[in-house]
Amino acid sequence: MQGSPPTMTPPPAAASLADKRRFLGAPAAYPHAPARVDVLETHMSCVFLTGALAYKLKKPVRYPFLDFTSLAARRRFCMTELRLNRRLAGDVYRRVVPLRRDRHGRLKLGGGGGEIVDWLIEMEQLPAAEMLDNRIAANRVAAADVVGIARMLGRFYAAATPQVRGGGVYPRHLEKESAVNRALLLRQGWSTRTDRTVALLDRVEGLLERWTPVIHARIAAGRIVEGHGDLRPEHICLRQPIVAIDCLEFDREMRILDPYDEVNYLGLECERQGAGWIRPLLLATLEDALGGRPEPALLHTYGAFRAVLRARLCMAHLLDPEPQRPEHWPVAAQAYLALAEAECVRAGG
Repeated sequence: MQGSPPTMTPPPAAASLADKRRFLGAPAAYPHAPARVDVLETHMSCVFLTGALAYKLKKPVRYPFLDFTSLAARRRFCMTELRLNRRLAGDVYRRVVPLRRDRHGRLKLGGGGGEIVDWLIEMEQLPAAEMLDNRIAANRVAAADVVGIARMLGRFYAAATPQVRGGGVYPRHLEKESAVNRALLLRQGWSTRTDRTVALLDRVEGLLERWTPVIHARIAAGRIVEGHGDLRPEHICLRQPIVAIDCLEFDREMRILDPYDEVNYLGLECERQGAGWIRPLLLATLEDALGGRPEPALLHTYGAFRAVLRARLCMAHLLDPEPQRPEHWPVAAQAYLALAEAECVRAGG
């Protein structure tokens, strides 16, 4: 009828994380039509495994050490993650792709029209059986594999720019993270709030203080570089060529470190999984590539710090509104604290 107001279609509601997770968890979301999609979740991301490819979606979360709450920030960190991971994983990291929504509220992955509501990293899906943690569990790791890992890492560190002027962030990071370790592990009501933990934290902090002058000397000697930042067995794939994935992308200061600290930590995690023979071989091969190996007591000090940090990260899962497997994390944290105590003994502290 003439003079009637036009019919207005209300805009679709904002796409929630649950909407995105539901869409991306369905095979129909992907152009290559996978038979199934498996979903993995962490504090900060959801990973969708489609067989040939994997897609990583950053959650809109904020922590003291990162802020993914804006769309612009998530795109920026996706681009940073793509660039950084290509250093050790090459074309495993393919591209950053948009997640779009049309005017009817329907989601679509990739190009075409529509509002961009998020960004994902598209990666080659690596074979799970070839990841180092799974190879250790299957007793399928040979000395040649470990030498290959260390040589690959040695080439990476040798090509990195020494952080002489900016290397001071490394000891400051160790000090800052030690304070956070103490605050969280001694949190009221947590199982780690014990006299034994207090004594352990005192020992680790004392060891770090003892070795701080040596760490500064290593900075001055050009031994500190920008590394991976989170080098664990589950991030190493023993295909050919060997690749390392999932570096820490959100804080460059956490990637400024001693290569021997990073590789020693990788070996410590292998030791925790029952393959204690891997650490000394990693370190010996790295020494062949880089020279400048620290004294054993400093390596064990690094190990004690990393084990305490991992204990704290385990317990931090309990801060989530709905923590997954809440019964698991205190047990895992205690195992790391025991590992840290053993490292302190080896360090003479």
